[in-house]
Amino acid sequence: MQDDQIRSHLEHIEDLVLSPYAQRSTTSRGRVLNEEPSFMRTAFMRDRDRIVHSKAFRRLKHKTQVFISPIGDHYVTRLTHTIEVAQIARSISRALRLNEDLTEAIALGHDLGHTPFGHLGEEFLNERLPGGYRHAEQSLRIVERLEKDGAGLNLTWEVRQGMVNHSKGRHGLHEIADSDEPLSLEAQVVRISDAIAYVNHDLLDAIRAGVLTERDVPASVQRFLGSKHSERLNALIGDVVETSWTASGVDKESDGSGPAIRMGEQIGRAASELRDFLFDRLYERPNDASADARKTLDHLWTTIMADPDLIPEGYAEAGASSERRAADYLSGMTDGFAERTVADLRNGIRPRAELLGATG
Repeated sequence: MQDDQIRSHLEHIEDLVLSPYAQRSTTSRGRVLNEEPSFMRTAFMRDRDRIVHSKAFRRLKHKTQVFISPIGDHYVTRLTHTIEVAQIARSISRALRLNEDLTEAIALGHDLGHTPFGHLGEEFLNERLPGGYRHAEQSLRIVERLEKDGAGLNLTWEVRQGMVNHSKGRHGLHEIADSDEPLSLEAQVVRISDAIAYVNHDLLDAIRAGVLTERDVPASVQRFLGSKHSERLNALIGDVVETSWTASGVDKESDGSGPAIRMGEQIGRAASELRDFLFDRLYERPNDASADARKTLDHLWTTIMADPDLIPEGYAEAGASSERRAADYLSGMTDGFAERTVADLRNGIRPRAELLGATG
């Protein structure tokens, strides 16, 4: 067997099976640093594996999605959210004959830059870092500048573009606004899958926690999306596929601007209403755990800014500003590590690199 025979066979399958609009591994814009191709993996398969084996990916299991320090084993964490996004995105990509490996790589890497304590941590750093803090941009920093002791993961352009442009804020579910260039269809799939995942599992967690009940969900949302978790997922995923699909894999926009991943008007409106409902009743709802988390972050930030040498070597970008290095360090922490570090600092114990749960 020739060294590249397996990879070449996989690339040939892409040409035979994928939609004309899908991104091929062989037409990737490549990496910043040239590398010898893998003998048995396409470029996007290789990226996916690098993300899964990174330290930042492992730390997601101890980072908050919505509920800080919940009592119970079934609440969503940042890692389980990431896995759900990847699975939804792969299902949509397969149905539309898009590149599943590219889709999966973007999905698995999209939240690497999330802070401890969920969106509260992002808001905290956004208030203090000049120019603001966006977890999507931090995800890119991690794979380009912080992982592997500053060497980065050297991912392909397509994966990095999808990661930094996955976030939608509180805009429309199929808004594509943050990229200088058109997003690949695979990146668009991850964008919409991210929203599908979190509006459903966050609602389920809120019901589990007793913050909301199924009766609280707006009647129009229940009418179009269903009254159960599985019904809502099926309705949203099915609508994306049906609205975007043609025999060639993906339909073109009616204005002739090219293919796009989108929801139908009716389901899209119901999904946006559900997300607005969650912002009003869940995401922006203050609680005691949030107040404690903010105190933890404030103590860390104040202490580190007063003594930047507390940041061990390799856990922030060398040569960056004090604020940028502090943001790199804090954002890489897990919830528990942030709390333990505050306890150590109060007892006069300096952080040690070999014990860190932060970016390395």
